[in-house]
Amino acid sequence: MNITLYHYAHCPFCVRIRMTLGALGLPYESVVVAYDDEKTPVSLSGKKMLPIIKVGDKVQNESLDIMAMLDKSGKFNVPELVKSGDFNELNSLLNKLGSNVHSLAMPYWIWTPEFDENSRQYFQSKKEEKRGPFKNLVKNRKTFEEPLLKDLAGVEKDLRPFYKSSEFGFFDILLASHLWGLYIVPEFQFSPEMHAYLQKVKELTHFDYHGDFWK
Repeated sequence: MNITLYHYAHCPFCVRIRMTLGALGLPYESVVVAYDDEKTPVSLSGKKMLPIIKVGDKVQNESLDIMAMLDKSGKFNVPELVKSGDFNELNSLLNKLGSNVHSLAMPYWIWTPEFDENSRQYFQSKKEEKRGPFKNLVKNRKTFEEPLLKDLAGVEKDLRPFYKSSEFGFFDILLASHLWGLYIVPEFQFSPEMHAYLQKVKELTHFDYHGDFWK
């Protein structure tokens, strides 16, 4: 089974798929798409949205659908869990966390090796339409960081040692992928427990955030 993943390195929904592939031990070709490249995703799926996975001649987007497609063994029980109340609760939490994570991390994502000058300007212009100038996001960091840290303290109470479970699973990939971008933010510190949790997920999924750029 030849698998090609088209993705952005910073995108939490793309990170979901990289972690899933790693956890399942599935080899794949990684294609990091420039953020200003509209042609590649549109030619593959008809719209500018990643991740996109190509397995043989089959093309699939939407991260949850990709996860279900890849998990042929049923290890993560994706189809059933996405119908559950626990999933709805976690999804609401991720939306809440994600808003503050993105406001903190976006101004720094653009200076990682994923971006060049053109894609950086494209990304910044698009995101500032919704969030305002990046310089103001940096200036007002505490506005996003303080509520985020309170929410993360609540998440810690559900680590047993994985999210609401003694075993690593589907929900851990969803949670860890949404938080990983915070490692880019200067001086941001996870609590020791949260950091240890994320590093354990990294180990179990063989995840390397910017590994594609150092091969």
